[in-house]
Amino acid sequence: MSEAMKLLQAKCGVVADGAFGPNTARAICKYYELSAKRGAHILGQASHESGGFKRTKESLYYSTPERIQSVWPSRFATVDDAKPFAKNPEALAAKVYKRKSLGNLTEQDAIDFMGRGFIQLTGRINYRAFSSDMRIPEIMKEPSLVETKYAFESALWFFRKNNLMALADQGIHDDTIKTISRKINGGYHGLAHRQEETKKIYGWLSI
Repeated sequence: MSEAMKLLQAKCGVVADGAFGPNTARAICKYYELSAKRGAHILGQASHESGGFKRTKESLYYSTPERIQSVWPSRFATVDDAKPFAKNPEALAAKVYKRKSLGNLTEQDAIDFMGRGFIQLTGRINYRAFSSDMRIPEIMKEPSLVETKYAFESALWFFRKNNLMALADQGIHDDTIKTISRKINGGYHGLAHRQEETKKIYGWLSI
């Protein structure tokens, strides 16, 4: 279990025993005043995105250029193009996330503001918006706080910022989970698991 989940458990008043289960889910919803529907959608998506709340920082370590090229074909036209970035996560981050649309104007921006949190906050623009909306200015100086202290807050902020709470209120239906998944992922990667996790957690919360 990630350090972020242990910190969250402590904040919500449950024993940080290294496990995410019904007691933790209920404590989180109580602490943040979330309904069962909203809590299930947020935690279900977060569980998938973080590998069961074990990862709160995007891993850009790829051992082979073939894998890099398959993940980012628009950035690497050939396997040879990807070779310098194998086993070199910082260089890869600088290459794939130096984008004006993310607010990453320099290679260092791309490294500093890579995906973090339970729902992978990415890019200087998004970090700045989260920092401003939540009144946590230190995030811009220490972005790693998103992968520890504010991992869940960033997920909660993302749902609110993108009007996903209203979707969550529609219920725990496959179509609703699919729509929310697309808003988060840009597609339907891992949809079956997202649906499974959301429904399982809703079962815990609705007892």
